[in-house]
Amino acid sequence: MRLAIVDGYTDEPAGLGVPPYLDVYARYVAGAAYYAGAEEVRYFTIDQLRQDWPTSLSTLSKFDVVVVVAGITTPGKYLGGTPITLDEILDIGRLEGPLKILGGPVAKFGYGIEGGTVAVPPSKFRRYYDIVVSGDVDLVVYRALKDGPERAAPSEMHEGFRLVDVFAKLGARIVTQHPNYGKNLIVELETYRSCPRFVSGGCSFCTTVAYGPVSTRPIEGVVEEVEALYNAGVVHFRLGRQADFYAYMAHDVGKEDFPRPNPAAIERLLVGIRSAAPGLKTLHIDNVNPGTVATWKQESAEVTKLLMKYGTPGNVAAMGIETADPRVIKINNLKTLPEQSLEAIELFTRIGFVRGKNGMPYILAGINFVAGLPGETAETYRLNMEFLRQVLERGLVVRRVNIRQVLVFPTSRLWPMAKKLTARLRERKRLFQQFKTWVREVFDREMLRRIVPRGTVLREVFTEVHYHGGTYARQVGSYPLLAYIPTRVELGRYIDVVVVDHGSRSVLALPYPVDVNKADVRTLSHLPGLDRKKARLIASGRPYKSVEEVKRRVGEGEYLKYITA
Repeated sequence: MRLAIVDGYTDEPAGLGVPPYLDVYARYVAGAAYYAGAEEVRYFTIDQLRQDWPTSLSTLSKFDVVVVVAGITTPGKYLGGTPITLDEILDIGRLEGPLKILGGPVAKFGYGIEGGTVAVPPSKFRRYYDIVVSGDVDLVVYRALKDGPERAAPSEMHEGFRLVDVFAKLGARIVTQHPNYGKNLIVELETYRSCPRFVSGGCSFCTTVAYGPVSTRPIEGVVEEVEALYNAGVVHFRLGRQADFYAYMAHDVGKEDFPRPNPAAIERLLVGIRSAAPGLKTLHIDNVNPGTVATWKQESAEVTKLLMKYGTPGNVAAMGIETADPRVIKINNLKTLPEQSLEAIELFTRIGFVRGKNGMPYILAGINFVAGLPGETAETYRLNMEFLRQVLERGLVVRRVNIRQVLVFPTSRLWPMAKKLTARLRERKRLFQQFKTWVREVFDREMLRRIVPRGTVLREVFTEVHYHGGTYARQVGSYPLLAYIPTRVELGRYIDVVVVDHGSRSVLALPYPVDVNKADVRTLSHLPGLDRKKARLIASGRPYKSVEEVKRRVGEGEYLKYITA
């Protein structure tokens, strides 16, 4: 039995699988296939396949089983990969020969790629795929391989994590087939399913509550999976697959919207991960409910300190604030009122704004806004802007602001009003763009100045893409800061850079230290205190034996702190 996994990439409120991130789906499916007796499991990303699409389709047709995992429910802009298109999903579904299985959010909720639109329902794919999995794709694959496809129930879901833990350990080995392996690959780790706010129905637009009541994964299962991944060569980890990391094993889960955090359990988890992967380079989290932090300040402070003790700097606690309009909050059963959200941001600023060895603060809050929710008016955008002004005026720090338009899926409570909501978004397009522009040009720039002032040295940024004569690079982690280097640097390597200016969503940075005997004039001219004329003067006097020689030629200046000869 030969099985191919096509990773079309996933992005959900709890879980990210666009390179360099690898989500759980493909790993669990691989483990399920191995456990069922598959002789060969091949992993392909959609970006790898589309390099020669006709040949790739021919290759896939020779496998016994082809499993496609995909689904974007929280659309974003991605540097590391481009999610699978609708046409590509259908092309694979037209293959003759293999058993074709479609899984992930696209099979459970539908196909969506852009905010402000209505998703294509899963029923669209049933004429193309033998099995469209509305349950857990790994479990359905296991049943299909072990008992035969006719006995596999597409809606079957795990009861607990017993089989998940088995699949996760066995499937860890496929990380070696990922194109980012050995470079900047970072894997998502699952700690529990669904959302603690399932008890009250959750947010109106969210797909996470569709997974049912919270099911918590034992610490031992997570740790054993980390050990298997680490033994396979993984050194970057993100505890991103849960609705609220601070609610892991919390007291009164299933009874309260904001269960009381359990710092002792979280410490056991973090210690276990550190023991299983002693040489790890990244240990970050993703989602945190601002309501949990605001309701349980002491316990949340303890968890934050644990993340600083056992985690790595550059961490981001992404908080779904969604809106600062109390009316919209009430109508959509959202999490917190504006003042509570500010209290949560204040906690991370007060405790987590400590610079680590990679140049970034240990852990800061991130903010998510969603536009187009029921009850939204022009006043909503004014209140959102006022909320962010409060962050500025109080001297608080936010790592990043994510602004997206609601994407309506058939499983959400918003489905009956989908067309009405998208029409209203079109009507308010100008307001949305004005708010977004203000955030990017005013708020984000000031946040970057606070987080990484000019002269901050960022260690081990990974060069990813050449763009307009320069290079985009990022550290590995949760929402890593994007650095633009104004010269072409060899891709796929780690370098240190120094921040010299701030954009709206990125920083301008130079390789650190700048070698004045090798740097081009463009790079030299970006050094603080130098202009193009002085940069040319430096270039014309090469080679230099010391920084002192450069100073004698050009004079004193801040630039001297960042150069070498």
